[in-house]
Amino acid sequence: MTKILITGSSGLVGSAFKKIMHEFNYEFIFATSKECNLENLEETMAYFNKIKPDIVIHLAACVGGLYKNMNCKVDMLEKNVIMNFNVIKCCYESKVDKLLCMLSTCIFPDKTIYPINENMLHDGPPHSSNDAYAYAKRLMEVQCRSYNEQYNTNYSCIIPTNIYGPHDNFSILDGHVIPALIHKCYLAKQNNSPFEVYGTGTPLRQFIYSEDLARCILLCLDKLNQENLIISTKDEYSIREVAQMIAKEFDCDIVFNSQYSDGQFKKTADNTKLLSLIDNVNFINISDGIHSAVEFFKNNYHTCRK
Repeated sequence: MTKILITGSSGLVGSAFKKIMHEFNYEFIFATSKECNLENLEETMAYFNKIKPDIVIHLAACVGGLYKNMNCKVDMLEKNVIMNFNVIKCCYESKVDKLLCMLSTCIFPDKTIYPINENMLHDGPPHSSNDAYAYAKRLMEVQCRSYNEQYNTNYSCIIPTNIYGPHDNFSILDGHVIPALIHKCYLAKQNNSPFEVYGTGTPLRQFIYSEDLARCILLCLDKLNQENLIISTKDEYSIREVAQMIAKEFDCDIVFNSQYSDGQFKKTADNTKLLSLIDNVNFINISDGIHSAVEFFKNNYHTCRK
């Protein structure tokens, strides 16, 4: 049976793979930092030689929301560059058949034409708010492509839009927009105070539920060969709309604080290539997905990442 190693498996997407793995005929190995420190090349190489995976899905990363990207640029750059370098090098040295690396639509150029597609990744500088993270992720794509060109490896990159769901990082400071807002709204309800959302709420984003992303990756696995793939729904929602859905879950009033930065206004991604690879993609409705994430947070408040 084909053996798939998933790095960063304790996170949002890794947990989603665990939820849907029974739908696919693979042997899954889920690695966390406890099993292997990917920032250490020797340790990573030893782990790969021990596991001997056929396929690697590289999810591990130093990630965060707008304010972590703005305030922790050295960590976002160095930790990601080191991890990605080690994983890709070890995939080659241990003769892994296929590697899929996780990028993000936030690393595309700030000034661009919409919708963005897989060929536009390096067409200009990223938004200044997340440039350190973006360049680290772009370098991973360059490294994958370089191995493909020099050694004819089969390394590809997945480019999802904003991911959300259970097992997310619900930190208000470091989390992405949906989990951070869920935590803020929860506390506002507990304190009987208004739910304050930073910014005007006007920026537009595409969101993908974590289990939908994991399922799409596995459905595309045999079809991806030395290429990049955007995984996204077509729908865009404003931060205001998302905040209103979350507030409805808690029955809480909202206020928008326009003194804070909105970040990049839009990052519209084209999922045409995805739809050409998978027939009848059924994405969860965002309101149902948010409900699921809220219920997870409520039921696991004392133990979840926050």
